[in-house]
Amino acid sequence: MLEPQFLTSRRQLLQVGAAGVTGMALPGTGTGSTETATNARAKSVLIVMLSGGPSQLDMLDPKPAAPAEVRGEFQAVSTTVPSVSVTEHLPRLAAGLDQWTILRSMAHREHNHLLATHIALTGRPTPIPRGGSDLDRVESRNDFPNFASAVDFVRPGETGIPTGVSLPNYMIEGPLTWPGQHAGFLGAKHDPWQINHDPNDPGFQVDSLTLPGDVSGHRLVGRRTLLDALEGRQRRAQNSAEFQAFSDHQDVAFSLLTSARVADAFQIDQESPEDRDRYGRNKFGQSLLLARRLIESGVPVVQATMGIVQTWDTHVDNWGRLKNTLLPWLDTGLDALMRDLKASGLLDQTLVIVMGEFGRTPRVSTLPGQTVPGRDHWAHAYSGLFAGAGVRGGQVIGATDATAAWPTTRSWSPADVGSTIFHALGIPSDAVVTDPLQRPNHLINGEVIEPLFTGQQT
Repeated sequence: MLEPQFLTSRRQLLQVGAAGVTGMALPGTGTGSTETATNARAKSVLIVMLSGGPSQLDMLDPKPAAPAEVRGEFQAVSTTVPSVSVTEHLPRLAAGLDQWTILRSMAHREHNHLLATHIALTGRPTPIPRGGSDLDRVESRNDFPNFASAVDFVRPGETGIPTGVSLPNYMIEGPLTWPGQHAGFLGAKHDPWQINHDPNDPGFQVDSLTLPGDVSGHRLVGRRTLLDALEGRQRRAQNSAEFQAFSDHQDVAFSLLTSARVADAFQIDQESPEDRDRYGRNKFGQSLLLARRLIESGVPVVQATMGIVQTWDTHVDNWGRLKNTLLPWLDTGLDALMRDLKASGLLDQTLVIVMGEFGRTPRVSTLPGQTVPGRDHWAHAYSGLFAGAGVRGGQVIGATDATAAWPTTRSWSPADVGSTIFHALGIPSDAVVTDPLQRPNHLINGEVIEPLFTGQQT
């Protein structure tokens, strides 16, 4: 931790106050909406991101009558919803499916992890620079803003409460940073607040919400006022995008440091050992518990990523990884989350979405040099879970063919998921953002998935 007397520059204050926020603003921010929204179903949205692409066949859309090379190793079990089955390794979900809707006909065309992640988190195709390759397309400030950032742009939150929080890690693998994780061309001011700590760690804390021992909140306010006065001339003389980004980050840092509500939400050790056990003593289960606490504190959009990047990328040992860790962790964590949201009344105002960037191939395969089989990438048909905020539980939307390869009913895209999020939050249908080429883009660029709320399928 920096000594208090050294907090004399914008960069140093940022290091203390907003270590989790990075980026640089670019020109091209857009305009808000002229329409008044009155149709909000949700106050918060929780996106449970299963990075890597979970298998629809081995989870939510089993095909027990298919050949062995398609159906895989798992058995299908009945649920509380008549004629609907899921994998045997999701027993809690099977018993509580009356709270959930399974959407089995999600689809798009992108099988590349990075590009598909941008689509999943923004509802837009990933922009490819001229002469660039879609094989190495990584995060860029030319990206479209993700859902949390777009909400922050058109409807900024109250002081001290970030519009978006993402946890428990940024999706980075070696030189690759997954696109779709920040505000893109809207600039760093609208980036979600990123947590890069494991909530299951006994020493878990968010350092950027901790002041040095002899710096009180009152003293911090005084130093902020002094720093603004000292830098006033520099701010006027250096009106660059990078300087503005630092200024935006300092504002975020200051708001968070003086917000007791958000700081308290991160005190996960306030939960009883029994309640923590219910979520599972693992990184994912405790991330869901922390996500629930953030929703309780008033954060509108929370994203909890299961594990690390590509955790669900099961080219090798698909069934061993699913049954030994991934599915038990998911089943336990979601069950505890739903019970708590329902008991507190928050389920009525929280839209919960569980999805990956795509699914897995219908046919089992073994990679060269490997002996344990798995499944490859497949975006033509995959499944997701939806609950809360008016979603009618106990139903299945959409269907796939005998091998879960293609939808046999209308398909729903990530753009439709994004439009549903915005609609549920009461974002007006005419809300737009302007990209770096000064082109207006409507946030609601797909169709709202109305069957989630009406039960009437199209």
